[in-house]
Amino acid sequence: MSSGWAMRRFWSAAEAEEVAGGYRVTLDGKPVRTPAKAQLLLPTRDYAAAIAEEWQAQDETIDPTSMPMTRSANAAIDKLSVQHAEVADMLADYGDSDLLCYRADSPEELVLRQAETWDPYLDWAASRYDARLEPRTGLMHRPQDPTALERLRSEVHAMDIFGLAAFHDLVSLTGSLVLGLAATAKQDAEAIWSASRLDEDWQAELWGADEEATELAELKRQSFFDAIRAWRLSRLGRA
Repeated sequence: MSSGWAMRRFWSAAEAEEVAGGYRVTLDGKPVRTPAKAQLLLPTRDYAAAIAEEWQAQDETIDPTSMPMTRSANAAIDKLSVQHAEVADMLADYGDSDLLCYRADSPEELVLRQAETWDPYLDWAASRYDARLEPRTGLMHRPQDPTALERLRSEVHAMDIFGLAAFHDLVSLTGSLVLGLAATAKQDAEAIWSASRLDEDWQAELWGADEEATELAELKRQSFFDAIRAWRLSRLGRA
């Protein structure tokens, strides 16, 4: 796969076009394929256009890190088309150990901040999916209600491969199934990301920010917003 990416630009124009079954991207008229040589067939025109823009923006050597929409689509087609159920189960399992449910017992300011920031998301999930996850104090695992978990699991399994590829990053980057679902529901993305970083930000306030950790956090933040964009592009114009 890495050797496939290490190529030099050979095309003049990258364009999106409609074909039977969806949309594709072409380079001087030749269709782009995934690293596994599958057809890169996208579900929406906007998604294909965004990928075409990434290819058109490349310089002499392709930089895959500057092509998050392409990478997400490749993952959907090459991996999730054959591993959808396994990945959906892995992401749904976050619900039983969701970040939002693991609370500090002290100091009081942190306890209050977690409750004020995280409880509204748990309330939202309970209202929207009839799935109530309960907070736990401390780090010991205590199982959540199986019925609530199964309702959330069904939401994840209902996602198509393109949605699930984006959702994978939303959940893994935040550590929260609930926050991932909130992001797909078009809730405030900045607020969601901030909620996922509450504990880290608290530590930074106490001990000061670490430069390396700050740089890593910014990379994760950008990946989170890329995933939101991929999710939305895969749905624009669809019923």
